[in-house]
Amino acid sequence: MRETIRSIHAIDAGILFMLASALISAMNGAVAKMLGDEMSAMEIVFFRNLIGMFIILATLRHTPATLPGGKLLLLLLRGFFGFAAMILFFYTITTIPLAEAITLNKTSPLFVAILAFFLMGERLNRYALLALFIGFLGVAFITKPLGLAIGYEHFLGLLGGFFAACAYATIKTIRRIYDARVIVLSFVGMGTFVPLLLFLLAPHVEVPDPLAFLFPHFSFPVSLHTWTLIAFMALVSTLSQWLLTKAYSLGRAGIVGVVSYTNIPFAVGFGWMLGDPFPDIWVWTGIGLIILAGTLLKKS
Repeated sequence: MRETIRSIHAIDAGILFMLASALISAMNGAVAKMLGDEMSAMEIVFFRNLIGMFIILATLRHTPATLPGGKLLLLLLRGFFGFAAMILFFYTITTIPLAEAITLNKTSPLFVAILAFFLMGERLNRYALLALFIGFLGVAFITKPLGLAIGYEHFLGLLGGFFAACAYATIKTIRRIYDARVIVLSFVGMGTFVPLLLFLLAPHVEVPDPLAFLFPHFSFPVSLHTWTLIAFMALVSTLSQWLLTKAYSLGRAGIVGVVSYTNIPFAVGFGWMLGDPFPDIWVWTGIGLIILAGTLLKKS
């Protein structure tokens, strides 16, 4: 009986943490979209993570981590996957409507199911197969409902969802041996040092236009307005990552994962306030299908 009560309390806490993370995540996307008018997506990622890294290091100095660790490679992989998902996500935010970018990022559960099938030998039951069909049908409605091609920016949004799936999978693997702040530190640390390396390489390499967003020429922000937005984004996005990590640590993944879709309506509102067109019937249909697919996957 006591174990049941503890389990219910853990689920409730996970839901509350995920709701807070979803709201703050959508707000973070809105701020990134505003910053996209003044700087490149890679610069946004760099400054967001640089400040976030100092925040996490300060909390660790104040209250050291107690969990033992021991799987450094998985921790570094979590950081890399998180960085890859973030740069693709921020790039799509600056090029397509906020709600569409966030919805495409939420395809990560579909990719989790596919990865589990090919890499871990897990079977896909009828619910999972139906969810995959419905989910990618939703992607088709969002990207190009009357055509056969998918836009480059939307493709990158899907790729970001794939890397996000890889990142979430590693969280579940290491959450019992690493403090949530250490897991977030791997993410913000990778998101600081990889962009710095790419900035150093940018003047010396020539890349095709589709990959130019990965090698922008660095420009140091000078306006107070830009720095205010950077600092605010770093604070709320670091908080969102911590809340997300705690949500998956405390609650059942199926329930918490479904709650995470609340960041889509939050994003619709923030995007509309920033000038995005209100989603049409095709986009709403796609959003609904992707949410339905995610819910079905939780039952598979």
